[in-house]
Formats: sequence, structure tokens, C-alpha cells
Amino acid sequence: MDEFDLIHSITPPTLHHSSVDVGIGDDAAVYTANRGVQEIVCVDTMVEDVHFKLDYSSPQDIGYKALAVNISDIAAMGGFPKFYLVSIAVPTTWQASDVRAMYEGMNELAKLYQMDLIGGDSVSTSDKLVVTVTVIGEVEQGRACLRSSAKPNDIVFVTGELGCSAAGLSLLLEEFSPPVSIETAHFIKRHKRPEPRVMAGRLCSAFERVALNDISDGLASELNEIAEASSVTIEIEESLLPVRQDLSKLHPQWQKWALFGGEDFELTGTISNLEWDLLKEQCKKLCIPIKQIGVVIENTGSSVILNTGSQRMALEKKGYNHFR
Repeated sequence: MDEFDLIHSITPPTLHHSSVDVGIGDDAAVYTANRGVQEIVCVDTMVEDVHFKLDYSSPQDIGYKALAVNISDIAAMGGFPKFYLVSIAVPTTWQASDVRAMYEGMNELAKLYQMDLIGGDSVSTSDKLVVTVTVIGEVEQGRACLRSSAKPNDIVFVTGELGCSAAGLSLLLEEFSPPVSIETAHFIKRHKRPEPRVMAGRLCSAFERVALNDISDGLASELNEIAEASSVTIEIEESLLPVRQDLSKLHPQWQKWALFGGEDFELTGTISNLEWDLLKEQCKKLCIPIKQIGVVIENTGSSVILNTGSQRMALEKKGYNHFR
């Protein structure tokens, strides 16, 4: 397969959005933006042996996750994803079937959200696989959920479970031997196939003021980003952290996974205490797990405090960082 064969093979036969005027086939894609909305654009890159290893990730898994992490960024803004573009540097050792399988993994998720693939780039490399995905989404005018929106007395919340992805990665890397009584498939799936919380983000965008972040680098890092952007102090309760029951039995470092592990791609944020019950009820109706884990306590400083029950301690902005 050459580059043009690849383009032909991944070009979708139909499009979900009639706003696409020119899709794959020209020098660039052209689409007509809707009125009354703001465009959201995000991009993420995944590199072999940094974000995944071929020892445990199939081409489908790689494609799925490469798109999922970008959709999660759209969700964290309160928006919905519409289009995506893919740039890949493919090792010469890869087969055409492997490349197609990677795009099939993306398409599996794209169909769920009715997203259209509208372009990208492909090159060959003698080094490792590099996948860069750009996603374009929309949110109603003025409804984006910004990190800078937190205020004192807000409720601090998180969706889903914490630490499962980090536990799954540790299992894949065979860093420890799990107890035979623990089913590990859930943790591995959460690492390889994260589920973006688009609907939770959409619910949040309907409220007057919600600060949001997706948990890519770890809960501690994401909450510190909100605290810094809003110039507030956040206090969370260790006993309220939503973790899977088996996680605490899996390994003694389960708390580290929950606070600093990252790649859960859940949403964490703040909302007015007057509106918290309504958000919680709306999430319950849609079977979206959401839980209060703390409060915003001050509008001075920019820190996160962890209350363990026996002590209050600063929760450092630690988590995954490419340059540390």
C-alpha cells in the first residue's frame, strides 16, 4: 500500500454532518460553521513506548485511545465532538492491515459520536509509531466549561472511578503480581479503552458556571490546574474518593494511582453548591456516576488540600509530565 492507497482505504463513504463541504480528497477540508456556537479544537500526540507498547496494545486499541483522549478534551469543555483529523508516522515494519486496523479502532469510537474523519497526513518512518489526532467540536456560545470558573463554597466533584487506568498500566507492565482472587480485566480495559464523558460534560455546560478538567495527568494535577486558574484553594476528602472496591485489594499503592496515576479520562470540576443537587440528579437519570469529593474553601492562593482524616496536607501538582 502506498500513501494514496491508504487515503483511499480510510476515506469514509458517507458523512454524518452535512456541514462538511469538502472532505478528504483536496488539499484541505472545508466545512460551514454553525451560528450560535463556538468551535473547540484540541490535539494530542501518542508515541510508541511512551504512551503505549505494541507488546500489549493492538493497532485497534491504539487507534481507539488516540481518538478517545481528544474526545475527552472536548468533553471537558462541555462540548460535543464533530470532526477529526489524523497524522501518522508509520514504521516501515508495519503492514497495511495494521494501519487499517488502527483506523478501524478510531472509527469504532467515531461512529458512537457521529464524528467525521475529514483529513490528516501520513508519512513513513524508520523509528517508532507516532499518532497525532486533532478533534474539532462545538459548544453553545458562552457555555464552555473553563478551569477559571471555580469560586468559594463550590462543590468539587468527579465522575466515575479513579486509579483504574494506572492500575491497568501497572498490570500490563507486569510491575507486580496481582492476588489470584482479583479480576484484572476491568483495569486493563480502562487503560486501553477509556470512555470519554461527553454526556457529563454536556450536562455541565447547561449550568451557569462549572469549572471542568479531564483527568489525563492525574486528579492532583487537574485540581491544581483549576485552583491555579481560578485563584482558589480546594479541599478534598480522601474518604470520598470514588475507587473500585478491588483497587484497594490489588496493591498497597492504590491511593497513589487514584491521586496521581492519570489517564482515567474522567471529569473533575466544581459547581455552585446551589446547583449541585440538580447536576447530580441529571447524572443519575443518565446512569452517569458522579460524586462530591470536596469543596472550594478560599479565593486566595491556588492550592489543593487533601484531608486524610488524621491530617490536612497539600496535594502537590504531581502526575504524568513529559518533561520531568
